[in-house]
Amino acid sequence: MKDNQTLMTDLYELTMSDIYYNGGMKDWTGYFDLFHRRNVFHGGYQISAGLEEAIEYIKNFHFSEEDIEYLRNTGKFNENFLEYLKNLKFTGNVWAVPDGTPIFPNEPNMTIEAPIIEGQILETALLTAFNSASLASTAAKRITEVAGNRPVAEFGARRVRGGLDATLVESKYAYMGGCSATSNTLAGKLYDIPVTGTIAHALVQAFDDEYEAFLTYAKEAPDKNKLTLLVDTYDTIGGILNAIRLQKEYLDPLGCKLSGIRIDSGDLVYLTKEARRMFREAGMDYVQICVSNGLDVDSLQDLLNRGAEIDTLGIGDNIVAPRERADHVYKLVAVQKEKGERITSRIKVSGETAKTINPGFKKVVRFYDKDTKEVLGDAICLRDETIDEEHYTLVDHNNTWKKTELTNYTVRNLQVPIFVNGELVYEVPSLKLRRDYTNEEYQTLTERITDPMNPHTYYVDLSEDLRNLKEEMLHKATLEVEKRKKVYQKSLGERK
Repeated sequence: MKDNQTLMTDLYELTMSDIYYNGGMKDWTGYFDLFHRRNVFHGGYQISAGLEEAIEYIKNFHFSEEDIEYLRNTGKFNENFLEYLKNLKFTGNVWAVPDGTPIFPNEPNMTIEAPIIEGQILETALLTAFNSASLASTAAKRITEVAGNRPVAEFGARRVRGGLDATLVESKYAYMGGCSATSNTLAGKLYDIPVTGTIAHALVQAFDDEYEAFLTYAKEAPDKNKLTLLVDTYDTIGGILNAIRLQKEYLDPLGCKLSGIRIDSGDLVYLTKEARRMFREAGMDYVQICVSNGLDVDSLQDLLNRGAEIDTLGIGDNIVAPRERADHVYKLVAVQKEKGERITSRIKVSGETAKTINPGFKKVVRFYDKDTKEVLGDAICLRDETIDEEHYTLVDHNNTWKKTELTNYTVRNLQVPIFVNGELVYEVPSLKLRRDYTNEEYQTLTERITDPMNPHTYYVDLSEDLRNLKEEMLHKATLEVEKRKKVYQKSLGERK
């Protein structure tokens, strides 16, 4: 990432900040939550990801002279606000859920406590970081879990939305989510991800004859035991026959073995079964069958259910560019007008229940069964609440009569400190460690949650104190709105 990308923010973050500054609010402290409203792919969970990019943005948060001159030339800002930006840097506190942690709707993935202008300007970049990374890592985890012990290589660089830099981010988080390798050579170099690839149809088309293409590829390959042939350029069965011929006529005399074939089109169930049969009859049981061709969770599950013979997979679109979007949002949940004053909670009310936010300065706790180590439930609590470590009652905030009594559990605060008073206090683990952690965290989920076809809804409950606060604020807001509507309607009538 470039050192300073502070202007990578929506214009209204800056126009609002101008209003905060000139409206006498610049010294207020704002409390912001970043969370998602629904899981991607209608799944039972989502993987937290994007923290590394978020940290880099916050670390380098400042406005250069060129940035300020650009803003001045737009004619949209007061000069005193632009002068203020010259010395602006991040001075607040940040807590976040570590990358690789399963997360669920409405629980704060990141919480920011900072001067309100600083917190406001961060919004767009933080959402960009978490929305793209969480989508890729969750897609990768879902597909690799359906694949079982079959390695899944990420082949998506050419499909990524967002340009060249975006391909690196997507490859990185696909690997964190469980992919075994990437076709993206630069991502391999930068992040120490294993790289893999076969050949494209173009190489076969460049020759007059498919077998000639295979033979030339084999002759020029430095390691003749790692050849994977793309066999569906003209006719897949014919391509398999040419692969067998290459083994018998060229590789056998050298004492080498064909590594695999890749099939990228056609009836994958029939073709993979035929390939397995043909290789078995030729004494080539060792040949690996790789399939690609735009597979997603549903189509892969269908292939496996129908007995497709698949050893490895290459998947691009539906990991790095699926027809889906993550749903992270960023909301102001409290303000403190002066240091030492009481923190005042804020709420956003909507006719859509899902868009009515949970107010207040909060934390998220997760309960685990002491014996099985599996998750029992999450609770969103006010930041200063103390959680009983012997007994806790989870209450479904949508149906408060539904209660779950917990007794044999351990409890964990999901968020960890990232910045304290503007100073970075968190060391981002290596990508390999994050990948291992992602897998370990996934193992804490029950099969009901991870079921790719019909997942159980994992409810994130509100603590009693937070639930009462939310209900009081909703009631007060509703009464106030109705009161003001009546006053306004009356004034309209008098004017007539």
